[in-house]
Amino acid sequence: MRIEHLAIWVKDLERMRRFYETYFRAKAGEKYLNPKKKFQSYFLSFDDGCRLELMHKPEIPENQNDTETQYVGIIHFAIATGSEDQVNYLTETLRNDGFTIAGEPRRTGDGYYESVVLDPEGNRIEITV
Repeated sequence: MRIEHLAIWVKDLERMRRFYETYFRAKAGEKYLNPKKKFQSYFLSFDDGCRLELMHKPEIPENQNDTETQYVGIIHFAIATGSEDQVNYLTETLRNDGFTIAGEPRRTGDGYYESVVLDPEGNRIEITV
């Protein structure tokens, strides 16, 4: 078995699509629209692994989680870049473009090399090898 996709409710569907396409080489499928339910989404594919579904519906309330405090439930997902140099490069690119770096590049106690960035809507992404 494998994880087929993860989904995130978003406020600004197009901005979030562009973010993942620009920085993580995601490829968006066709936009799905359900006018009756006021629902729209994109499935984003990466070079390998599971897909990411970005979903928007106007009446979905704001997330009550704080990006600094961690709560029970899904807290992040990781995107592998292929090398430590790429982790460093992508982290600096995101920093220079004004995104919040929530964790500087480092080697973790369990051997991962990673950084943590917040996407435009505050979702935590681990950038790893």
